[in-house]
Amino acid sequence: MTTRLTTPWWLPRDPDPAREATGSREPTAVLDHSAEAVRNLAARTRGGDERERLRSAHALVSVAVRPVYALDELQPASVTLRRGRGSCSQRMAVLEATARSLDVVTRCRGLLVDGRFWYPRFPRLHRFVPDVVVLAWPEFRVEGSWVPASHLFAPPGAGIAAFTNRDGETLFEALARGAVSLEDCTGGCARDGHDEAAGLADRVVADLGRFDSRDELFATHGQTLCPLVRRVVDPVTSRSSASQSSRFIPTCDATKPSRS
Repeated sequence: MTTRLTTPWWLPRDPDPAREATGSREPTAVLDHSAEAVRNLAARTRGGDERERLRSAHALVSVAVRPVYALDELQPASVTLRRGRGSCSQRMAVLEATARSLDVVTRCRGLLVDGRFWYPRFPRLHRFVPDVVVLAWPEFRVEGSWVPASHLFAPPGAGIAAFTNRDGETLFEALARGAVSLEDCTGGCARDGHDEAAGLADRVVADLGRFDSRDELFATHGQTLCPLVRRVVDPVTSRSSASQSSRFIPTCDATKPSRS
């Protein structure tokens, strides 16, 4: 039992899978790779080619930014690094900003994911879970071809358990083991909400197309939650661990003031 009341329900969010984007290396409000924190992380990456350096950046972000249930999709990557905590989407933004700092062109694919996919993490809060979640999925221009985030390591292969959101693993961490595949999903094929074997691709309900940046995606289609809800809820959820278990767990520093 999801809800639309916490979302910007007035936005149409019409599917547009044919929408294309050329991408960019330029900094944006979110992908602020000119900031010192992002430049420093980029300088620490290692590897002989672009793909290896992006993998290295992913590993660095995994250590530098602990996973929490933060809600602000427009938070600058440098702020996420400074705070040392962020949602999977905010950690993806750090990875994407680092890629641009490494002179790699990036763009973003917008997907709408069935909110029921997040039921396992919020077992007692189903009625407050939004009906759809706006997912900003990065793509990187590597060696002349567009490489989705899930293919930075390797195309998902046979025998690899799909990311189902039912364990302590986060979406950002699942990339490193090839557990996510969204490349062939066109939306409108979400499985039943009680299917425990369903992976993320099985929950995509619409493809919004590609955008030059995640800033553009959220400017066009809005964030998952409406502004009022984000302001009220984010101070608590942004300090709540997203990896200790599959459930919503406030962390021990939930009452400490923000370092930002």
